[in-house]
Amino acid sequence: MADITFSSFDLLVKDRRTVKVAAMNGAIIPNQEIQNVLELANWAPTHGKTEPWFFYVFTGDALKNFGKTHAELYWKNTSEENRKTTTYENLEHAVDNASHLLIAVMKRGDNPKIPLLEEIAATSASIQNILLGATALGIAAFWNTGGMTHHKAMKEYLNLSEHDLVMGLLYLGYTDEPKKVGIRNIPMSEKIKWM
Repeated sequence: MADITFSSFDLLVKDRRTVKVAAMNGAIIPNQEIQNVLELANWAPTHGKTEPWFFYVFTGDALKNFGKTHAELYWKNTSEENRKTTTYENLEHAVDNASHLLIAVMKRGDNPKIPLLEEIAATSASIQNILLGATALGIAAFWNTGGMTHHKAMKEYLNLSEHDLVMGLLYLGYTDEPKKVGIRNIPMSEKIKWM
């Protein structure tokens, strides 16, 4: 095996934190580092080797344009009585401090023997690989499922099929804020039953 040890991997996993976009500082991540973490996504486990993960990458002007598009999708697909100007503005400016945005998608294959749940799990594993790779590179990350993420309008915007799923918006950037201490609310002993 490579130079990695269990203790270094243990630290990497336990060091990963969600960093909200507002805490990012706007500094730009080199595209090669984004490509590197995307390569890690490609090594997630996948039943039947379907590799259902797919990522749309936004940066620069495309990123700014997505903020506006996301806000417009919200406005056009929300009833007038439920629309809020603050929500529109929050969606429009959610990208302001990020360097890159990855829209993570589960693209459903045509093998009916592979359960949908397993395709979702494989894509989630690929996202976790990205988050761990980002942590290793000192990149802040926020896996967001808010706004229009799960709405039909987002699928249409991305030209997805009805069986594909948007798994989340992954905002990536740098932060100047100190890393928060990690906590778990339920002890691991309550999540295991040895048989």
